Order: sequence, then C-alpha cells, then structure tokens
Amino acid sequence: MHKLIYFFLLPSFLVTKPLSDQKTPVTPLVSDSSYPVQNGENVHYFVSLPSNPNVYQTIVTYTDPELSQKAGEIKPDTPFTVEQLFVNEQGQSVFKLGNKQYVVADQDQIFEDNVLEISEEKKTLWLTGDFTVYDKPLMNGAKVKKTSLTPYSKVEVTKVAKTLKGTYLEIADQGWISKEEFSTTDNRMEKVQELLNQKYNKDGIGIYVKQLDTGKTAGVHADQEMYSASVTKLLYLYYAQKEIDAHHIDLQTPLKYTKEVGNFPGSYDPDGSGSISKIPDDKDYTVGDLINKVAKESDNVGHNLLGYYVAHQSDQDFQKVSNRIAGKTWDVKEKNASAQMAGNVMEAIYQQNGGIIEALSQTRYDDQRIPKDIPVKVAHKIGDAYDFRHDVAIVYTDSPFILSIFTDHSDYNTISEIAKDIYEVLK
Repeated sequence: MHKLIYFFLLPSFLVTKPLSDQKTPVTPLVSDSSYPVQNGENVHYFVSLPSNPNVYQTIVTYTDPELSQKAGEIKPDTPFTVEQLFVNEQGQSVFKLGNKQYVVADQDQIFEDNVLEISEEKKTLWLTGDFTVYDKPLMNGAKVKKTSLTPYSKVEVTKVAKTLKGTYLEIADQGWISKEEFSTTDNRMEKVQELLNQKYNKDGIGIYVKQLDTGKTAGVHADQEMYSASVTKLLYLYYAQKEIDAHHIDLQTPLKYTKEVGNFPGSYDPDGSGSISKIPDDKDYTVGDLINKVAKESDNVGHNLLGYYVAHQSDQDFQKVSNRIAGKTWDVKEKNASAQMAGNVMEAIYQQNGGIIEALSQTRYDDQRIPKDIPVKVAHKIGDAYDFRHDVAIVYTDSPFILSIFTDHSDYNTISEIAKDIYEVLK
C-alpha cells in the first residue's frame, strides 16, 4: 500500500487538491524538491497547478500514478486540464489530469500558456487579405470565430495582448487577431488590384485607380494607349483653369467665334457634340460659359474656342504643360493616350480645386458610365468615338480617388460595372 507523506507548506508553495481516490499518493511538494535528478538529468518540476497547460511537443500520458502503463498522448495546442499535483512513490512530481490519466509534471515538457500582458489601446487599423479571428488571444484552448469582418476593411482596435504565440489585438464584439494580420495604413488598393486582376484583366480595357490620400494605385493595362476622343479636352480645361488662377483671363473674358477658330492641332469637328452653333456666328462667348459647355456637354465648338484663344492653338507652352501633368507626351492632334495619362490629368485638375470640378460634377452624362451607380459626388469627363468608350473621374468618397476607364469595343454598362465594383471597395 502507498504511504501518504504530508508536509507543512508555506503559503507561497502549492498545496495539492485532495483526490477522491485515496489510493493515489498525495505527497505535496516543497520548493527544494523541485529539481531532483532523474536518469542522470535535472527535471524541472512544477510546484503549482498550471491554469492553462500546453506542451512543447507530444508527450505520453499514463493510466497509473507510477507512470508505468501508457494511456495515450497529448499533442501541442491540445486543451487539457490538471486536477492535482503530487509526488508518487518514485519521488516524481506527477499531474493527475481531468481525464484521470497522469503525466510527469515537468516544466521542460509542459508550460503555462496564458496571456503575458494585456492593455487598453484604441486605434484604427486595416485588416489584411488573410486573417483569423479567435475568441481570445491565441493560446491553448483559443477557438476560431466566425465574424462579419471582411478583408481590407477598416476596424477599431480596443485592446492589445501578448501571449507566447505573439501579439493579438481585440476588435470589440468581434474577437482577437494577430498583430501581423493588420496594416497600419489604408490597404484597400490591394483588394482593388485583386479585383481588377480577377475580373477585368481583358483585352480592350484599360483601368487606372489612384487613392488621393495615400497615393496608392491599382490598374490593368493602365498604360495601353487608345484613341482618347473627348477625354483630350481635359488638358484644355486644366490649362484654362491655370490661366484663370494666374489672372491672365477671367470667367468673363469674351472670345469671338470666327471661322478661324476650328483649325488648329487639337481642334474637333464642329459638327460633333455640344449645343453651340456649328456655324461661326461672330458672337462673343465668355470663358465661364465655354468651360461649362465643354465640361457639361463636351461641346466641340466650346473646346475649339478655348483651344484657339486660351491655349494659343495648342502652342509650345500648352504642350509642355500637358505632357507634364499627363506624365507622358500627349499628342493632342493624334489624341492617343492611356487610362493612366488621363487619370494623371484629372488628378492635376483635382489639385487645382477650381470651378471646373463643379462643372464636371453636373454633366448631361451623369446617368451613365462611372457615376451611374455611385451615390456620391463624381466629377468626370467622357469620351466617345468609333468603338472607343471612355470615362475619367474623381470620386468623392471619404478618401477620394481617381478612376480612369478606357475601353475599345465595350459599352457603357461595362464601365458602370467596373466603377461600382471599385467604389464598393473604396467607399
């Protein structure tokens, strides 16, 4: 029969829980018995019950306190409970487990897997594309949770905790996520790029997106040049605003519509879009009226008047400014450009922050293409010719972005679908 050996312990050391099985030795531990030599090696025994035990690697469990009959094993990150700590007849410190099996109470095999530090810390972060939510900071027993959180979304962190597995952040009412699965900056453009790659990486579609607050970009075939049609008029709108800002002209400056007006590099056929007379009438039109006509109606005659008088028939200075803001040479006679070039020009107009933006926000084309399904302010310029359909816009979400879509042999609804998909990520 096993002998029961009792010691009087100081409060700082463990007193074992009583066992219902009185045949189990219940010799409690004292600090100087924590490091006996066993099989020639020091064994670092526990002197207290771990509240959340884990194992470094797979260990064997036994059916008896003398550890003679193998019962099974415990693998790392497998939840288990400890009911009692005692010394068996061989002088080994032993844990009795919740499943009534036994293991050596060795700190080199078993460790306390709990939160090491926790603190309040409120901040805004963005989730990455791949993350896991747990019901508590990751340690043994933590469970994966299903939540409404989505990749690349903005979240509010409330707490920070450190465990042996790393640092974990709490999102209120959602759960805990590894610090490595957050971004400190808005990373939604990564999701936009994934979307474009998966859904719109097709011949005949060029897309350029730029988030103006972060400077991050995304796109597919963004540098593929096509006939830009009326999108080229953006260059002249920008230049007109530049001349207004420099006080070289103002909105009331009159420009006379003569027959010479329609013949210069970058002019358009007067018979195209717009409501101004197709036939020269020798009347004066103010710069302000012409800007509205070009921005809202894509008026060809209005464009020709601005190009002839304000841009000096697309002179050297105009072309130099145009190439600078487009980021590449934009031949206004041939009118070939890419979605990125057009996006760069629209960004330059955004930076001007002039009256042209309001005109571009109230066009006769607001029920189609980019603005069609977007419920926020959109300043945009369309372009149509032959089989080319384009639209370039500033979309005024909380974090405004440039969206430039060039298409060849496509349609307005495709442009609207692209715009809506991107807006749903960046709204």
